[in-house]
Amino acid sequence: MDTQKAEGAVREGAGKVQGAAGALVGDSATQLAGRARELSGKAQELCADYVGIVRETAVTKPFTALAVVAAVGFVAGAIWRAGGSTRNDR
Repeated sequence: MDTQKAEGAVREGAGKVQGAAGALVGDSATQLAGRARELSGKAQELCADYVGIVRETAVTKPFTALAVVAAVGFVAGAIWRAGGSTRNDR
């Protein structure tokens, strides 16, 4: 198991415990902080999964990965350029 995914699982579990403790004592701030920690852990797990998929795809299909990176770079450049042309440079 990837360390980032394991850390995310631990964070998610800690968030569930914190949220349950907040619900038990009736503290909505602790409950909300627990939910935020839980969602943060879940996001970290999903990010680790995504990185694994990208890494595996780059190894097994390098030309496809290169094409995707080139397309994303082209779109990002086009968006950047479109945003830059609307400024009023005097």
